[in-house]
Amino acid sequence: MNSTNQYIAVKNSKTYLYLVCLVAALGGFLFGFDTAVISGTISLVKGDFGLNAVSEGWFVSCALLGCIIGVSISGKLSDHYGRKIVLILSAFLFLVSALGCMYASSFSMLIVFRLVGGVGIGVASMVSPLYISEFAPSRLRGTMVSLYQLALTIGIVAAYFSNAFLASHAGDHFAGGQAEKIFSAEVWRAMLGLGGVPALIFLLSLFLVPESPRWLLTKGQTARAKSILIKIDGEQAANKEVNAFLSQNETEEDASLKTLFKPVYRKALWIGLLLPFLSQVCGINAVIYYGPRILEQAGFTLNNALGGQVTIGLINVIFTFVAIFTVDKWGRKPLLYVGIGGAVLSLVIIGILFQAGIISGPWILIFILAFIACFAFSFGPVCWVVIGEIFPNGIRGKAMSLATLTLWIGNFFVGQLTPLMLEGLGSAWTFWIFAICCSPALYLTWKLIPETKGRSLEEIDAHWQADHANNVK
Repeated sequence: MNSTNQYIAVKNSKTYLYLVCLVAALGGFLFGFDTAVISGTISLVKGDFGLNAVSEGWFVSCALLGCIIGVSISGKLSDHYGRKIVLILSAFLFLVSALGCMYASSFSMLIVFRLVGGVGIGVASMVSPLYISEFAPSRLRGTMVSLYQLALTIGIVAAYFSNAFLASHAGDHFAGGQAEKIFSAEVWRAMLGLGGVPALIFLLSLFLVPESPRWLLTKGQTARAKSILIKIDGEQAANKEVNAFLSQNETEEDASLKTLFKPVYRKALWIGLLLPFLSQVCGINAVIYYGPRILEQAGFTLNNALGGQVTIGLINVIFTFVAIFTVDKWGRKPLLYVGIGGAVLSLVIIGILFQAGIISGPWILIFILAFIACFAFSFGPVCWVVIGEIFPNGIRGKAMSLATLTLWIGNFFVGQLTPLMLEGLGSAWTFWIFAICCSPALYLTWKLIPETKGRSLEEIDAHWQADHANNVK
């Protein structure tokens, strides 16, 4: 093959890789959209249904409970039926949820459809980064998985803008009782229902992407897997990946989750359980869910608070690009050190500002934006990268399901407890508690997380084997 043909082949392979990973990353968009769209509906739903602090928290966190259910079943389903079909299921569930919320006839029905959507988001939150981590070549895996987090942050911003647009046009005249109810009288219905558009796009796009080649390898479909790997990275790289996989000579026992509890994978288990959980109890989604209320407590008017929330979303997107461009160059650990340290410092300062009553001026917003920026290039994307690559091939779906489950458990408690903390403890102690909860992630990064930059998934597995052997000596 001459140099021109080689260049065209490489270019086509990279285009194919990006397109497939972007489709899978739409699961992150739905995750982000659902996370943020709720912030614009809380006060409206609260007014229409007369919610108290507990039922308000339930409205926010019921979808998170659905996510826990979705994550719990997604590992086994994706390991048995494949990553693609489970992603299709998640897109369908979210579409049903969006339409159901838009036409819900009671608060109970609204909760039911929020739960359904939560199941779909929970499934996508695990399988989307898993699919990308298995699909991407090792030299680009961090960048590709970070696309998932980028799509998540774009989904958050899209929700903020769609909420603002729909709220500003709620006073427009709509002919017909149903249209007036959805887009004017109870505009929160349109806010929640709009999520059906990206869900439908995600659903249709998934029929155009292939199955995960590594899942195919675990099922003995070597020829089919190899043909996909050739399209991704060329024949030479495909042969290397297949040979590395086959040389591990995995046994049937490797397909059981009990493998993860063996001493050799103990560190991987602790990383998988703790890193996602800590990424949520640092308070990131408290800012996403309850940002307008927090900013109002800092002295902003409602309109300014919503404007500040949009700014938060944009900062989240912009600083995610830092991870995309550096995670495969600088590595995972440097980003975690800098980002987590900056997040803890920002949370402490925010608490001090609230405690000291320094709430006029831009300082609260500045340090909230600093916290968001630090999260966006570290905890946010790197968490998904790490948990997508540290587990052995035979149980990656089940193991990542377990890891993602801890993320949603943390998310659930934050969503449920934040309004109670803000009312009972005040803003200062709320942020200090988040700082305390975030801090152990620095120790976790230092003591347990290995640097996986540039390593194949098989090489990472070999690292655990070698590390265990050294510790046994």
